[in-house]
Amino acid sequence: MAGEPDARDDGQPALMLRLADPCHALAGVRLLPGNPVRSAEFRRTGPDWQLTLARPPLDRLEYLLELRYPGGGSKVITDPANPREVTGAFGPKSVLEFGGYATPDWLTAPADPGDVTGLEIPAAALGAAVAVRVWAPSGTSRERRLPLLVVHDGPEYASLASLTQYLGAGVAAGWLPPLRAALLPPGQRTSWYSANVRYARALTGAVIPALTTALPSPAVIGMGTSLGALSLLHAHCRRPGIFSGLFLQSGSFFAPDLDSQERGVPHYRRITTFTATLADGGLPEPGVSVVMTCGALEENVANNRRTQRLLTAAGYPAWLHEGADLHNYTAWRDALDPHLTGLLVAAAR
Repeated sequence: MAGEPDARDDGQPALMLRLADPCHALAGVRLLPGNPVRSAEFRRTGPDWQLTLARPPLDRLEYLLELRYPGGGSKVITDPANPREVTGAFGPKSVLEFGGYATPDWLTAPADPGDVTGLEIPAAALGAAVAVRVWAPSGTSRERRLPLLVVHDGPEYASLASLTQYLGAGVAAGWLPPLRAALLPPGQRTSWYSANVRYARALTGAVIPALTTALPSPAVIGMGTSLGALSLLHAHCRRPGIFSGLFLQSGSFFAPDLDSQERGVPHYRRITTFTATLADGGLPEPGVSVVMTCGALEENVANNRRTQRLLTAAGYPAWLHEGADLHNYTAWRDALDPHLTGLLVAAAR
């Protein structure tokens, strides 16, 4: 049984995980949760492997199991005793949802499916065309002026965080204004989104101007997560005024004193060079509204807190909302309302 409630000797709530192994085919089992929850070894108890651990201060926990075999082989699987799974950027994981957690109401609300069109936008700075999918409320004419949400990792947000369901439900019920969303594919994500000057030039000098020429927009809101969030702030700093607001989730605003564990990330020095400028007059005027979300236990939370403080000190209206989840698309989905909602409503005024 997965996620069976238990209690430790000190009375604190705990989780008990079991994996059946009646034939004793395994040499070991390890829990692989996300940071900062540490991996942990199961112990054999008769025909089963068992692990009891304190419940982390989270609303939900995604995890995998590593099975080890005599002779040295191993494989990583979802928990066969737990039917609840979630698909993320790196495939399916098992998930435990703790008491009090609830999925957003808009996930099952009636929604406008919208109209989706495709645009190929040449971007000379990248030496490639960017294929953009544009979502708009059903029947919207191309000439209608609507706010434009420009979304990094847009197809992933749509498939893994139900972004277009959120937009369609909000527009149908009237708690979101009519708007368009440009879903940008990640392309060469690690290179493009890592404070890359060429990508910033392509985004602000080619992609967004082409979108707003084809689709009149009184306001452009940038939205992204992790490196995609970092990239949007970098683009704003390179070309102030291109965005009316930013929605940044779990941004990878790495700094050497906070994120030395990320030194192996490609282009780490380029990222830290950019974030250092934020504290040294690198945040331009005019300031735009910035709404940030991050898990309170994420490794990125310290650099998100610092970035929010720097934005506020530079005169930006900037807010950071911390949740009880980690670095995953379900966490980012669950934070869309009310945090993105408020930004979009304000942009339509």
